[in-house]
Amino acid sequence: MFHSVTIVGVGLISGSFSLILKDKGLTQHVIGVSRTESSIKKALELGIIDEALPLEEAVKKSDLVYVAIPVDATIPMMQRIMNLVTDKQIVVDAGSTKQALCEALAHHPMRSRFVASHPMWGTEYSGPEAAVREAFSGRTCVICEKEKSDKDAVETVEKIYKELGMRVTYMDPVSHDMHAAYVSHISHITSFALANTVLEKEKEDNAIFELASGGFESTVRLAKSSPAMWLPIFKQNKEHVLDVLNEHITQLRKFKSCLEKENYEYLQELMESANKINRIIK
Repeated sequence: MFHSVTIVGVGLISGSFSLILKDKGLTQHVIGVSRTESSIKKALELGIIDEALPLEEAVKKSDLVYVAIPVDATIPMMQRIMNLVTDKQIVVDAGSTKQALCEALAHHPMRSRFVASHPMWGTEYSGPEAAVREAFSGRTCVICEKEKSDKDAVETVEKIYKELGMRVTYMDPVSHDMHAAYVSHISHITSFALANTVLEKEKEDNAIFELASGGFESTVRLAKSSPAMWLPIFKQNKEHVLDVLNEHITQLRKFKSCLEKENYEYLQELMESANKINRIIK
């Protein structure tokens, strides 16, 4: 499909994207752009990219530019990229927040060549070594402001994500950021907080290692996620994150109150209410 693709950022998302594009024969050549020389070296070693170039040269040589870097760096980077592209190229981002970026590019003369996307997949790992070929399949990708992108650009990006095995859905940027706070961002904050709680109260590393069950592991897994990636997400989506965090704190207080007052009947009701999530997530 593409003669040449540039990935800006060579980590988990973009690295996985590149590997799958290559495996499926959707591109002949992938160029990598990164601020970190060690990441570029590793991406070349792993076959994620075929060459590394400065941004201007990379964009000039590419049909598609795929940006997957921390969201605070995405806005200035996207502005640079959009200043370089022609109406024959397509630019896609994979950021976890959409409102700030869409607003920043709203009046750019090349806005129509940009497709705002968020593939809803990730792990707690980062860097080129984290890239995997089985990424994305069975997950959802959100495309925002479809109506502001050229039809051919949207159709191409839809086709790519569907080739990767993803379901494609559409939202406005505000709705996306709100829902992402509810189903993704709060999970990371909770995991970070739980990890700090255990590390504060349990001073023996061996006890944590020996006694931690599968349930604890799965709950705290996200605490291994990169702060460099998640701090900018929390900052950009602060209002929605605070809203869901306040509700989460309210729910925790209910559980705390039940135990303090030995109100085990209500405690059971709270847990039974939580079981209703089984209707949605099997």
